[in-house]
Amino acid sequence: MAEKTLNLRGLKCPLPALRTRKALSGLPSGDLLIVECTDPLAGLDIPNLINQTGDTLEATEKSDTLLTFRIRKR
Repeated sequence: MAEKTLNLRGLKCPLPALRTRKALSGLPSGDLLIVECTDPLAGLDIPNLINQTGDTLEATEKSDTLLTFRIRKR
C-alpha cells in the first residue's frame, strides 16, 4: 500500500474537494491519501466527500491554518 500527499494549500472552495475526489479516483484500493488544505471550508467539504465516496477518513489534524486529512481508499 502506497501513501500519496496532496498539497492543496492556498486553494479555495470548491477546489480542495474536487482535487481530492480526482486524486482518490486514481488511487488503488488500500492506498492512503494525505490531503493538506488551508481553506477552512475544507473541514466540512472533505468529510462530506468521503461520506459520498465510501472511503475512510482515518484522521483529521488541525493547526492554526493547516487542515490535514488522512484518507484510506476503499
